[in-house]
This record gives sequence, C-alpha cells and structure tokens, in this order.
Amino acid sequence: MQRWKIIIEYKGCEFNGWQSQKDLSGVQDYIEDAIYKFSGEKVRIFCAGRTDSGVHALGQVAHFDIEKSTNENELREAINSHLKPSPIAIIFVKSESNDFHARFSALARHYEYKIINRRQPLTLDKDLYWRVGKPLNVNLMIKASKYLIGTHDFTAYRSVNCQSKSPSKTLDKIDISESGDKISFKFSAKSFLHNQVRSIVGSLKLVGEGKWDPIIIRDVLEAKDRKRCGPIAPANGLYLMTVDY
Repeated sequence: MQRWKIIIEYKGCEFNGWQSQKDLSGVQDYIEDAIYKFSGEKVRIFCAGRTDSGVHALGQVAHFDIEKSTNENELREAINSHLKPSPIAIIFVKSESNDFHARFSALARHYEYKIINRRQPLTLDKDLYWRVGKPLNVNLMIKASKYLIGTHDFTAYRSVNCQSKSPSKTLDKIDISESGDKISFKFSAKSFLHNQVRSIVGSLKLVGEGKWDPIIIRDVLEAKDRKRCGPIAPANGLYLMTVDY
C-alpha cells in the first residue's frame, strides 16, 4: 500500500464544495471516481482544508492510499485523463510515507480573496471575483485589518455552523493590495475557522466603503458576537492558494 500526496487545482463554482455529497457533486467525489477508474480501488481521500461551494483552489492538497503499482507521472496523467472534462486538475503528485496526512501534517494554509472594484458587470472574470461597485479605500481596509493579526477569539468572524472545538485562532498575516481595479486580500494561518476569511473580507468591505470606521473591526472582534459581523463575502472570490508542510 502506497500513500500519495496530490496538489489540486479546481474551479469551485462548478461543484458543491470539496466534501463528498450524496449526489456525488463534490470535488472529492470526482477525484475518488477518477482514482477508482485508474486503479480499480475504492479509496477515501483526505484534504488539507474543505472548501465551500463556489470556492476555488490553486493548491489544495490531499492524500490517499492505493495498492496498485504506479509512479508519479503515470498517476498524475491517469487521474487527469479520467477527470476530463470537469474543471479539476492534478498538478503535482508525490509518494509519501504513511505518517504524512494532508490535514494534520500541515503547518500553514494560505488563502487569497479577490475583488474587482468596478460598476460594470463581469464577463471573462465572472465567478472568479467579487464585483463591488462602490469605490473602496484600500488604506482604510489595511488599517482595520491590523486589529485582526495575532491570536484572538474569532467567534464574531466564523460561521454559526463552524465545527471547530475552539474559536481561538492565530492569524499570521493579512496583506491587502490593489492593482488597477483589482484588490487582493492574502491570509496566512496554521488553520482557519469555517467562513473566517469571507466574514473578515465582508466586514473590511464596509470599512472600505466608509460605512464603518476601522476601529469597528476591533470592536466586533472583542464583542465575540456573530451578529455584529458584516455580511459574509461571496464564495466565488476565495481561493485556497497553497499549504505548507
């Protein structure tokens, strides 16, 4: 039995999230089916972080075990062949020892949230950005984001359905930058709460629009009340970029 690590890219708007679904509409279902078609083995794959419906990935990591003798190139090409025409690609394959775990071995996860700040509807970039029509002040959002760096109780910035045992997380980095009409929010942490990034971006957007003063971000954090958080940002602007091991 060999353990394999794979790095996966997918367009999330085409799937009902990462996790396996009864109607087999999760990214996990498609990859497990492709592995079965190659190896004849029914396997369960384990990922670094389950993404919601609409969330994309450039560097999702997963692992699985199969008995079939193969190599990295053959396995990558075979799975990709069986994944066609779905917008999922295995971009890297590596054999690993049995103590490697895509979720529990991870040291850090990096997400990016993308906004296009324009009034006009999106065409080529539809489903790949959150379009915000009102001008956003990036400097104010940067100022507000500083209150969230470090270890905090993020109760106010997580889903009510979050299954994490503790609301305490350490947010290592938030980098906000703009290029033309595009605004990027980059987040780094060992782990995240369910909807944490999208909740933070939704609240920072209110700061950027001038509806909130930057210090309100801190006040919401300290209140530990989900009802104080701004509206959650849409899923289609969020990307799982890379995972560190």
